[in-house]
This record gives sequence, C-alpha cells and structure tokens, in this order.
Amino acid sequence: MSLKLSDTVPNFVQDSTEGKLDFYEWAGDSWVILFSHPKDYTPVCTTELGAVARLKPEFDKRGVKVLGLSVDPVDSHHGWAKDIAETQGTALNYPLIADHDRSVATTLDLIHPNASDTNTVRTVLVIDSAKKLRMTLTYPASTGRNFPELLRVIDSLQLTDNHKVATPSDWKQGEDVIIVPSVTDEEARKLFPDGWTTHKPYLRTTRQPGAKTAA
Repeated sequence: MSLKLSDTVPNFVQDSTEGKLDFYEWAGDSWVILFSHPKDYTPVCTTELGAVARLKPEFDKRGVKVLGLSVDPVDSHHGWAKDIAETQGTALNYPLIADHDRSVATTLDLIHPNASDTNTVRTVLVIDSAKKLRMTLTYPASTGRNFPELLRVIDSLQLTDNHKVATPSDWKQGEDVIIVPSVTDEEARKLFPDGWTTHKPYLRTTRQPGAKTAA
C-alpha cells in the first residue's frame, strides 16, 4: 500500500528490542515518530539513533513516543545498541523494531525498489493520536536526518490542530503565527483578542496562542 498524508496508519505486530510490539497497543493515545533504517551497523544511522535517544525527553514533553525500525533481527539490534551507547554516549531508550521479514516495511511502504529491492529507505513518519499520518520525510542514505526539525514540525502540527493558525517559514516555538484565511476579521477579534498585523488581506500575523509575553 502507499500511505498518504491523513491516511490511517495500519496496525502491525512485530518483534522489537523491547519484546513483541503491537503498534496500536504500544502507541495508545500518544503521537508517534517512527523512523526507519536500511540495516544495522550503518554509520549514519548509528549517529541518528543516538541523537534521538538524547532528544527523547523533548519528544516525551510533546506526548510523542519514539519508534525505530531496521530490517535485521533482534539479536543484531542488541549488538548494534552496544555500539550506539559506546560511540554516541547515549543508550537506546526506545524500542527498535526487528523487521526481519520486512512485513512492517511493506505495510508502511518503506521499500523503494529504485533505491533497493530489499532494504528500507530512511524515512520518518509522524503519526498522531488518531493513528493518522501527519508527515513523511525521506532522506538519501548519505545525509543524516535533522531531528530538531522534526520537533519543530510536531510543535507546528499540535499548535495548528488546536488553533485556527498556520506557521510561517522557519517558524519556531513562541514566534508569531499566521491566521488562516478562512477566519474572518470578525471571528479573529474573538479568537485573537491581542490583535494582529495585516500585511495583505490574506496574510495576517498574530502572537502564538498560549505563548508567554516577553518580560
């Protein structure tokens, strides 16, 4: 199957470094970031797994669970985890799926035949609490993923789910946001009592809802 944004991500059950993992049961009502790796003992992915382990408290604060995937078996994953702890200074603190039969990779459309007939591509899926696919990002094998950028995207998704706003280019937590064009000025006066700046009729910016006022 080919997953598109807003599709429901199907359930799966597979081995992992933390035992048999039923995705829906494990995820519960949390958001999930799932990131795949071509195989174990690859240098770029080694750095990525360590980076995510260091950032896990940031994902936790946002109600996001972290899940890795690689196509090798559990025993290989455990050996790789020792290398990650040694070289990256941080032990794995989230499950790593052992997709030895590539069933999850096939279900989630993580194998791109032009890149490899067997190995998963280096993809990130952001999945919300309703199991809807909210973002997908695929990197080439030579380029490490930018996980702070993924935190930024999650901040934007969670903010815009709860308020009638969008986030501009390069937006970061606490910065001004855009009032969506479907909101009339009359409605905006109720939603954004602090006011807004009208740059063009279709481009109105306002303080991020809930953001603290600078001292």
